[in-house]
Amino acid sequence: MIPVKKRVLRPFLIEIALYAVFVLAYFLSVLHFLGGWLGDLFEHQREWYAAVTIILVVVQAAGLELLTGWILRWVRQRLE
Repeated sequence: MIPVKKRVLRPFLIEIALYAVFVLAYFLSVLHFLGGWLGDLFEHQREWYAAVTIILVVVQAAGLELLTGWILRWVRQRLE
């Protein structure tokens, strides 16, 4: 039987590592694909820039939560 600390700590560390990788990938992809457009939006239409960036933050949070939740459920099943 796995001790309680290991059973709790391992998925937590896996989740943190996954979040780090996914946040970096998301940041780099947004920077690559939307960087120029967001820069123009920032310079010329600040209100729209604010709205778009808030939407991007919400989409990132929801998407990462769904993705890491699914992966963690899969990892927990494999560890049991």
